Amino acid sequence: MKVRKAVIPAAGLGTRVLPASKAVPKEMLPIVDKPAIQFIVEEAVASGIEDILVITNRGKSLIEDHFDRAPELEEKLLFSGKQQIYDEMVALSRLCNIHYVRQKETRGLGHAVYCAKAFVGNEPFAVLYGDDVIVSQKPAIGQLIEAAERFDKCVVGIKEVPSDLISSYCTLDVSPVEDNIYDVFDMIEKPMPEEILSNFAILGRCVLTPDIFDVLAHTPPSRNGEIQLTDAMRTVAKHGGMMGVEYEGKRYDMGNKLGILQAIVEVGLAHPEVGTGFRQYLRELSKSL
Repeated sequence: MKVRKAVIPAAGLGTRVLPASKAVPKEMLPIVDKPAIQFIVEEAVASGIEDILVITNRGKSLIEDHFDRAPELEEKLLFSGKQQIYDEMVALSRLCNIHYVRQKETRGLGHAVYCAKAFVGNEPFAVLYGDDVIVSQKPAIGQLIEAAERFDKCVVGIKEVPSDLISSYCTLDVSPVEDNIYDVFDMIEKPMPEEILSNFAILGRCVLTPDIFDVLAHTPPSRNGEIQLTDAMRTVAKHGGMMGVEYEGKRYDMGNKLGILQAIVEVGLAHPEVGTGFRQYLRELSKSL
């Protein structure tokens, strides 16, 4: 199977990063000089994705504006002789075909993905969670796409999570296949201590087949009233249709204040324009800590 389409759920309310997310979508919070969602879109494009659907809701129009043309800004940049920045701004609007649909009710990640049914059609598709920025030499979703196309199955991106944190994620029943690839047989969202299957959890990325929409249509809401994507993927896993890839790359949780700070510091240190000065600043600052 060939994966050409991607879905980015970006309809969450961002309650963990209030008040910053009250007027600005958390997906638009900057990591140095680039909003979080741009990292995600660029990862998808670098992995061969041609069409992206962003799931938004009321108050998220800034996302659409960011990937659109800005004639007044572009004209001012050209007039000021800032050709390089102008070229970057125009290229941003031409990254790939980006579409938008609104999730009119916040009913969980599973419901958000179901909103992409018409866009996906009868093709496999990637899902890149809007909260998760993954910085890697080899795009994380590209690593999953390779496995999905090779094994013709759904694939989830997995990482090991510390034992004291696994109850905040999901836990997976896995068996190694080769290198960093696993079969996934079961998963439990936010497990109780006695339910923990392993320290592997799904973190931020997956590749799904269109069959998932039939499963989602018959997936009942969880205890909090939301339709969980994990519940639908568990059904797929129990029928032998799921694999996991322990992807290379550093994940930053952009729905978490500490995650945002970590992303800014680590990306800033590697930034070609400000990295050297920022490193010197941190060295001086560390002397007073």
